[in-house]
Amino acid sequence: MWLDGRLVDPADATVSVFDRGLTVGDGVFETLKVVRGRPFAVRRHLARLHRSARGLGLDVPVGDATLRAAVDEVAAAAGLELGRLRITLTAGTSPPGSARAPSDPTLVVTATPLAPWPPETTAITVPWPRNEHSAIAGVKTTSYAENVVALAEARKVGATEAIMGNTAGNLCEGTGTNVFVALDGRLLTPPLMSGCLAGVTRELLLELLPEADEEDVPLAALAEADEVLLTSTTRDVQPLRALDGRPLPGVDGPWARRAMAAVAELQARDLDP
Repeated sequence: MWLDGRLVDPADATVSVFDRGLTVGDGVFETLKVVRGRPFAVRRHLARLHRSARGLGLDVPVGDATLRAAVDEVAAAAGLELGRLRITLTAGTSPPGSARAPSDPTLVVTATPLAPWPPETTAITVPWPRNEHSAIAGVKTTSYAENVVALAEARKVGATEAIMGNTAGNLCEGTGTNVFVALDGRLLTPPLMSGCLAGVTRELLLELLPEADEEDVPLAALAEADEVLLTSTTRDVQPLRALDGRPLPGVDGPWARRAMAAVAELQARDLDP
């Protein structure tokens, strides 16, 4: 791992117990996939890190060249063919409470092994809506308690993801995924105004499949979907074989086959698209 400017052994790394990432979740992060020992889509992830930091009023304390070097250094030191690399930025240390005190931010880069996701999976919908009007809507913040609760509900029934609507009753996102829905021959994903995260894989898939489109989808329409695809940095494209117990085509769906092939082909030819 890389902590505040240098590569360190994880056993020797320390962060203050007064760090705001720990006390109030005042931080942002990015997760990158390590493919063939190298991080994928670094440019896009760093751009989103800056957007998230601005959303919380944080400054990234180093330039992109330094951060890229840190990412490469950690990936090389980890020596992983397939891995999960995470960049975490917090507001640094302050006394407990919501108000920030002047502090240097904390910046951490870590790499851990990544077990491949299965080609297809199951999910449930949960009744807790995202607030698309929230001050941190679309910010990849370290405040993940809502996701933890929703995902735990999914795990109770053997699912690997929980899908949420927003306060308008439209589809928003999963706890760690964006969602694409095949309806009436079209492939749709909620617009960013729905409150969903601007996922990097979501963005790539919209570019790779020009027929896919952004459009509000009523959460209730999932019950009529021909296919449902989850996208994320570590899952790439993972189609559902069941949602709320209703069977779906999974990897046999035509949209699933196209989307999975497109992302796999991109990763094979360009690691920083």
